[in-house]
Amino acid sequence: MNRERGLQELERTRIVVIVRGVEPEYMEGLAEALYAGGIRVMEVTLNSPRALEAITMLREKLGERMYIGAGTVIDVEDAEKAVDAGASFLVTPNMEEDVIRFAVSREVPIFPGAMTPTEVVKAWKAGASAVKLFPSGSLGLGYIKELQGPLPHIPMIAVGGVKEDNIRQYMDIGCYAVGIGGSLVQPERIRAGHLDEITDKTRRLLAAAHG
Repeated sequence: MNRERGLQELERTRIVVIVRGVEPEYMEGLAEALYAGGIRVMEVTLNSPRALEAITMLREKLGERMYIGAGTVIDVEDAEKAVDAGASFLVTPNMEEDVIRFAVSREVPIFPGAMTPTEVVKAWKAGASAVKLFPSGSLGLGYIKELQGPLPHIPMIAVGGVKEDNIRQYMDIGCYAVGIGGSLVQPERIRAGHLDEITDKTRRLLAAAHG
């Protein structure tokens, strides 16, 4: 899935599924389960086992149907490896301007992590495609809503603490999208083959997000 179509899918579904701690041999089945539930945007964190191998495999097997990116990108070296492995977008936990500039130079969308107004604006000015608010669960809905008051032109992705019972609230306060990880993707359940659970949860999340 190319950049334009991938960003269109993110704008449509407004959910990025964050996959952490899942081995490559389980990734294709997980991705198919997410796809069956309606998800089209998937982030594989680089601190997962053999993450680069998993990204390459997913791009080869599902790249026409899903937008596959790399998360937990800490520095430029991580970013280079992820892009070379086939990542279509990058997500960072922190605001590192060198990483943003690298992504811009390679024409790869990047969603850098930020917490304060200063970090959010710096990330946007450096070339972020959208800014990841992290940890949004600790920051709280009130903080995110107030942050958007003076910065409505900057698309923000809430990551941390987003679940089925509160996802609509994040949408209602104006978040561009949300990132969902541990509440949906549980490695032990995936290894045990409970992929139907993933599909069912995904459908419920999308229904809750879009009313």
